[in-house]
Amino acid sequence: MAELNAAAVKLVQYLNEAYGLEQKLETSLQAHIAMTADAPYKKRLKAHLTETKRHGREVKKRIKALGGVPATIDAPGPDVVSDAAQAVLGGAQKAIALAQGPMHAIRGTGQEEKHLKNAKTEYASESEEIATYTAIDSLAEALNDKDTQLLARAILREEERMRSYLAKQIPRFTKAVAKAEIPASERAKASRAKKSPSRPKRSAGVASGTKAKGGRG
Repeated sequence: MAELNAAAVKLVQYLNEAYGLEQKLETSLQAHIAMTADAPYKKRLKAHLTETKRHGREVKKRIKALGGVPATIDAPGPDVVSDAAQAVLGGAQKAIALAQGPMHAIRGTGQEEKHLKNAKTEYASESEEIATYTAIDSLAEALNDKDTQLLARAILREEERMRSYLAKQIPRFTKAVAKAEIPASERAKASRAKKSPSRPKRSAGVASGTKAKGGRG
């Protein structure tokens, strides 16, 4: 295999960072889907899991086209898969979770809290991916690598759509947590703001201290 030049080495480095993020997100999404009860949210997670798998394949293909080797994923560090997380997944999925990165399993005090925590985690993951692909796009542009640039921008659009979706779900899930865990008497009730009586407006042409008409002749 021919030795890579400096440009290719840097591109492969950045692409491998993206490849690692896609693999970790794939594992995380599998766990989140398994514990999600909200049907529309679950459907969107499944759709993004399909996108994430495709992103990984496309990035891996581009790394090879540049003459690089796709990076392997290190074993999880401090954020190890918990026993509860392992119970959620079985067989091959459990093996993937143990080998390829952190999972987020049974978390929070109730279903609503799990949804919220997962959405916040997913939002952070999407933000990291967006930053990574933005860097790849900029580097590819600087190196006049149109193929890598087109790939980065295509993936960016999908990651940005997913983050935008999650941004709308976080307030929804937060309100669900409040409703489920906080007594109604302690929650703010929507009420119309009381309008304070308006002061009579002074005539524009009359200033305070102005002398009345017909003063000194």
